[in-house]
Amino acid sequence: MSKDTYSSLTDVFVRESIEILGDDLVGIYLHGSAVMGCFNPEKSDIDLIVVVSDTITDDIKRRFMKMIVALNEKAPAKGIEMSIVKAGVCRTFVYPTPFELHFSSGTLGWYKSDPEGYIQNMKGEDKDLAAHFTIITRRGKTLCGKPIEEVFGEVDRVHYLDSIWCDIENAEADICDDPMYIVLNLTRVLAYCRDGLILSKKEGGEWGMENIHKKYRGLICSALEEYSSAKAGEYDSALAKEYAGYMLGEITPYLRAEERCATWR
Repeated sequence: MSKDTYSSLTDVFVRESIEILGDDLVGIYLHGSAVMGCFNPEKSDIDLIVVVSDTITDDIKRRFMKMIVALNEKAPAKGIEMSIVKAGVCRTFVYPTPFELHFSSGTLGWYKSDPEGYIQNMKGEDKDLAAHFTIITRRGKTLCGKPIEEVFGEVDRVHYLDSIWCDIENAEADICDDPMYIVLNLTRVLAYCRDGLILSKKEGGEWGMENIHKKYRGLICSALEEYSSAKAGEYDSALAKEYAGYMLGEITPYLRAEERCATWR
């Protein structure tokens, strides 16, 4: 799938969302690899945040889910990931962030097996939204509606760090199951901790090649090569686990420092 093809898909998503949500729609915002210059149809999903003015009804959710599930069949390999959130939790940021509805390929099985249960229960709070909102405010794209700066407020550093920490805290146990994702995620988290950089996984890996101990550069190089291709990479499991432990050891002091600062405020 080319960039033009996923752009066509997001165009349909925007048009259908406007029809379903009407005046309640504040805006639709693209984030993730599609706005960070590293979209790979074999490895990437399409990341969307939909902002609404108020709570949406179950009937609206039914219509929305029918639309997005059909559209997801035409999406790249990892599909669409989307959350609907209210404007009130975006401008004055709330953490963990409440959401009205969420969809990803990982939740598709639940929806297909129990659509009414999904409509009733797929709502709550999501720490990942702090990371998504941060990407939107720094590098996101408005697909329709109000400009980003009018909708999203600043996400506190301590909340962003907690959000991205949730994605890597089990890296030592999980890295052999998904080495490419975890290797690159660890590099971009450390890049933020050390240098305040908001990076894609690809950019994080490139930063890691210059800034992380040379012992691990081959591992990072393998992850970068896999991320940019359709092929699976080859990894030394023992080295990968060692790398995860090393990186968590580098990252943890920054988290503790932020927690102390938050306590003093």
